[in-house]
Amino acid sequence: MATVTFAPAIQRHVSVDEQRVDGPTVQDVLAQCVARAPRLRGYLFNDQGRLRAHVAVFVDGRLIHDRHTLGDALNNASRVYVAQALSGG
Repeated sequence: MATVTFAPAIQRHVSVDEQRVDGPTVQDVLAQCVARAPRLRGYLFNDQGRLRAHVAVFVDGRLIHDRHTLGDALNNASRVYVAQALSGG
């Protein structure tokens, strides 16, 4: 099972513990996390179901390649980290 962790900046808006979920892709595991904590949907995804621009997803320490369908592959030992990308100055 993959481990999904949400950064503290996200947890300020949606209280969600680290999740252990089974799925072959980032999309699959995030869908399960949203099913467990429905308030995540509006924070992570826009009205068209696409990952919001300010959300960054890392798998095993690397930024995902497929922001469109979230099809990056996972294995049972994958660690997924979901963070809020910050900008400004």
